[in-house]
Amino acid sequence: MKNVDVVVREDHMTFRIQSKSQATHTVRMVATILNGNGKAYAQPSVGYDKLTKITSFKGNIYDSNGGLIRKLKSSEIEDRSAYDGYSLFSDNRYKSADLTHSVYPYTVEFEYEIEYRFLYGIPSSALVSDEKVSVENFSYKLVFPPDLVPRYKLINIDSPPQHDKNSDGTESLTWTFTNIHPIKVEPYGPFVHEQVSRIMAAPSTFEYEGYVGDMSTWESFGLWKNKLLKGRDVLPLETQQTVRKLTDGLPTSEEKVKVLYEYLQNKTRYVNIALGIGGLQPFEASLVDKLGYGDCKALSNYMISLLNIVGIKGYYSSIKAGDFRDDLILDFPSHQSNHIIVAVPLQSDTLWLECTNQSSPFGYLGHFTGNRKALLHTESGGVWANTPSYTHETNYQVRTGDVYVEANGDAKSSVTTTYSGLKYEHQDLNFYVASSQEDQKKWILKTTTIPSFDLTSFSISNIKDKIPSAIVTMNLNLRRFSVVSGKRLFITPNLLNRSTFVPEMIDNRKTMVHQRMGYTDIDTIRYHLPEGIYPEFTPDPIKISSRFGEYEASVIVDQGKVMYVRKTKFFKGAFPPESYNEMLDFYKAINKADNTKLVFLTKT
Repeated sequence: MKNVDVVVREDHMTFRIQSKSQATHTVRMVATILNGNGKAYAQPSVGYDKLTKITSFKGNIYDSNGGLIRKLKSSEIEDRSAYDGYSLFSDNRYKSADLTHSVYPYTVEFEYEIEYRFLYGIPSSALVSDEKVSVENFSYKLVFPPDLVPRYKLINIDSPPQHDKNSDGTESLTWTFTNIHPIKVEPYGPFVHEQVSRIMAAPSTFEYEGYVGDMSTWESFGLWKNKLLKGRDVLPLETQQTVRKLTDGLPTSEEKVKVLYEYLQNKTRYVNIALGIGGLQPFEASLVDKLGYGDCKALSNYMISLLNIVGIKGYYSSIKAGDFRDDLILDFPSHQSNHIIVAVPLQSDTLWLECTNQSSPFGYLGHFTGNRKALLHTESGGVWANTPSYTHETNYQVRTGDVYVEANGDAKSSVTTTYSGLKYEHQDLNFYVASSQEDQKKWILKTTTIPSFDLTSFSISNIKDKIPSAIVTMNLNLRRFSVVSGKRLFITPNLLNRSTFVPEMIDNRKTMVHQRMGYTDIDTIRYHLPEGIYPEFTPDPIKISSRFGEYEASVIVDQGKVMYVRKTKFFKGAFPPESYNEMLDFYKAINKADNTKLVFLTKT
């Protein structure tokens, strides 16, 4: 109970395989909630669709002495569409209940059973799902006929299961654990999912809506995915003629791919489709061509169909998109993806196409799907490949500016900043490059860190490329920019890029230190001083080197002008736990340097 919000008393899951197309999933959870931070454990939610059926959903709530407060009534169970705001068609639904109580501690108990009319995935289970949660009793059980033995993968667990042969002819694998302490997530450490102990399971042979497959290898899994694509690449004759007309005369394959990608972007929009096996199988290309919309599967299949017309091969590619790119377990073939993109291998390089974004630059994947593995569904099956990697050399922010300082401390400035690579997505800039001027102005006002200013004019230019960039120019009136005290005028030369963040202090660091993005910042700011002002103090050049990055800054004074140059590099990587204090020192040194002031005197 020490330093936890919830004690899970009982966490038991049983997954029973009955055939290649039928299974049941049973869960029983009992949790004592110690404070309001554990409220989620009192709000169970269970999803289903036309291929799954919730056959049982029960719940109880108990007081601190174990006395029953009330049982969950069927009328209290909500049954809603799992509408997410962007799904056009979906048969996904969920049942949920609210068992929260106002007096702590209290205990909730719920159990449910789901029937599956397919065998495709087996739910995994984490012994402890998050920080500040402990577990008293945990079990994970797989029951199966001898000809459908599931595979399993243990993450941060070295305990083998108990293997039983049951009286009904089935077999079972069972893991049991007791008294599991909470995990501790350290700053800049591994993701939570990398630290938790969990059990993954998957079938080998399976069936989904009549499509029989084998996922015991990535190759065989890719071949099954190819079955879902077969015959869905046919396009109308009129569209074929349009495609040939668009690409005739273009000298290179890359130029043809670019023209067709932009054709896709202009013709289609993204909507989610989740109907039965539609959650795995794309709409026909002809239907996307007619309707002008589709989900990631349908739009990627449509893109591949366009490429086929001009004899260019594109591959339907499964990927784990989003923040959890390191969550992919490559030695355990199973359904682990949540997105589809297109890979186009050319002689010199492979092009990667994100087909759901109407404004995404050609060949750019960015944070969402860059720097990770993708499973290409080739003619010979699933093959892993690397998506583009973005480093501190491609992710850069270059800023130049002129600041005209007035004797009363006010100033006027003109600043131009180029954001490139992953910096193109700085505070969602990539969503604003094609927005209205009013929205762009809001972005500038939100992201400009000067305390007091008026924005007099601005512009944002969008350079769409495989390594895209955005150029932001703004003119500012800076109120009380410098501090005037008697004959002295104080200026902090770092205009817009001052570092203030320092990671929290951690004693006895246990986990690796992760810096997940590398980038380079270069600031060159020229200060134009009023007549009769001369420097009293300017700092010496400074250079700081660390395994985490490099920093240097210098100030040059020449005939009424001051030029401030700052360069920083941060290196992506994983570093040993004992290096964490070095990271703290690196950030502290940068903060101190960034807040150094220049002191000027008036001649009068």
